[in-house]
Amino acid sequence: MHDFAAVGIGPFNLGLACLTAELSDVDGVFFEQRDAFDWHPGLMIPGATIQVPFLADLVTLADPTSRFSFLNYLKQTGRLYRFYIRENFYPLRAEYNEYCRWAAVQLPALRFGSRVERIDYDQERRGYALRVRSAGSVETVYARKLVLGIGTAPHVPAALSDLPGPVVHSADYLPAKSHLQGLSSITIVGSGQSAAEIYLDLLAGAEEHGYHLTWITRAPRFFPMEYTKLTLEMTSPEYIRYHHGLPAATRDRLAREQRSLYKGISADLVDTIFDTLYEHDLRGPVPTTLRAGTEVTAARFDGERYLLDLHHREQDRSFGAETQGLVLATGYAPRVPGFLAPVRDRIRWDERGRYAVSLDYAIDVAGDEIFVQNAEEHTHSLTAPDLGMGAYRNSVIIRALTGRTAYPVEERIAFQEFGAPARAYAEAAR
Repeated sequence: MHDFAAVGIGPFNLGLACLTAELSDVDGVFFEQRDAFDWHPGLMIPGATIQVPFLADLVTLADPTSRFSFLNYLKQTGRLYRFYIRENFYPLRAEYNEYCRWAAVQLPALRFGSRVERIDYDQERRGYALRVRSAGSVETVYARKLVLGIGTAPHVPAALSDLPGPVVHSADYLPAKSHLQGLSSITIVGSGQSAAEIYLDLLAGAEEHGYHLTWITRAPRFFPMEYTKLTLEMTSPEYIRYHHGLPAATRDRLAREQRSLYKGISADLVDTIFDTLYEHDLRGPVPTTLRAGTEVTAARFDGERYLLDLHHREQDRSFGAETQGLVLATGYAPRVPGFLAPVRDRIRWDERGRYAVSLDYAIDVAGDEIFVQNAEEHTHSLTAPDLGMGAYRNSVIIRALTGRTAYPVEERIAFQEFGAPARAYAEAAR
């Protein structure tokens, strides 16, 4: 009977493994169906960086002395001084992936190539029974508590779902790149960082390969991610508590309004795209079209090309476009895995069928048995997918798992106040 079992080994559960590895009184086991750690392999575009500074690694913001820090990785691999001379706080995405791989091989609690097929609750043992398939065999593993870190799944809007042909989601871009570049036209649909990275990568080869490159976004502009310091205070314990206490309808509205805070494009990348277009323009017309404020309302494939029905939202005008290649940089969405079906009655759900996540990231009826990683954007706002908040969330989860504070949990870091004061002005003035 393990203290806990974690399903999925992405950066967040990997960070949990690093932090609990240092606790002699905690016994956890981690399962991942892939054969090794690999973070968004389809988007390992050369030169692409993560969007948070290196301090937002697996452990540092919970334990700066941890042997699993990014700086220790650089030291152990002989690259610390090169990183220092580079003078850039943002690691390359491929570099971050290698760092996570370096940490993963040091953790015996990680079991790759192990797929969790079913989870039941064993009343007699008073714990969860995980049916795990690995290397063709099946075993049952028991744990008192669960941590779900299966990540999000590629999202495809209804207007673009179930399309035949060579359509590709951004998650699978690199394996499809060479095929795309052999086509006469490529269209990217999406508004965030992935769309921008893919656009820049394909723009570099547009003249050589002779294709026309189009980028369509329903956002009113190609907007940069807001990264000012007072805005960054929204990734704080105080904002989590404030946002969690709001009515669900208000939280859902804020999720739509706050897109530019965490789903935009890094400002440097926006500028690099413009500078690249400017440079290409010196040699003649650039074979590209950028169109904002435009939504894809329907699509079909005629065997050779995609026919897109488009609608310009500000002008309220509909029109069409054709393209041979289609890349959907349409983001990711949370999912409820099928292996939870037997314990569904032990989980709290909101009125929209989503996890009802507590402040401590628990979703079970008892409030201290099943925890989630990056499945709580609707309750904890932009902090859910933020790599920089992973160490904080893991500190909170470890406190709930163990009943003690193994790593200090910050309660207040922001200068600003969120929400109205506890007492009205007239009361405070008395």
